Amino acid sequence: MSLRRLVVAAALIGAPALAAAEEPTGCAAFRWPIEAARSALVAPAKPTVANGGALQYGAAQTLKLAAFADAGLPQPPERSPKVSPSFAGHFTLAAPAKPGRYRVTIASNGWVDVIDGGAFLHPKQFSGVLGCEGARKSVEFELSGRPLEVQLSNVADAQIGLIVAPAD
Repeated sequence: MSLRRLVVAAALIGAPALAAAEEPTGCAAFRWPIEAARSALVAPAKPTVANGGALQYGAAQTLKLAAFADAGLPQPPERSPKVSPSFAGHFTLAAPAKPGRYRVTIASNGWVDVIDGGAFLHPKQFSGVLGCEGARKSVEFELSGRPLEVQLSNVADAQIGLIVAPAD
């Protein structure tokens, strides 16, 4: 094997470890205060919402997911699943009482899509950290005054904690 191929192979093997090493660690490393969402997500008594059900604003919920192929997502996710097995789900979200910026915070690894009238909303900003019990990723979206769909994919477990709350 040539030296060039050896260097490329070593870089490819080490790339996932380097990417993980670059992610911030600990709850304080989120780009915005996360304690209220995290506290709600680690609470033991959260309502459970089945795949296809309705989400509530401001309340942590445990979402029951289905195998990716059986989840019935309204749109293919913007990012293809990378974990196997992979679980997914879709949920309705009523129009917010007040349009504006809202954060969708999830307790473990996963991909979050918000769909408005069949079109993906693009995140305004996101933050994710490793090593923060109850909070893995928080994604901020600008929500209009219309009902929405929230879909989750690339989740390694059949359930995930989630909270949708106004951005502070």
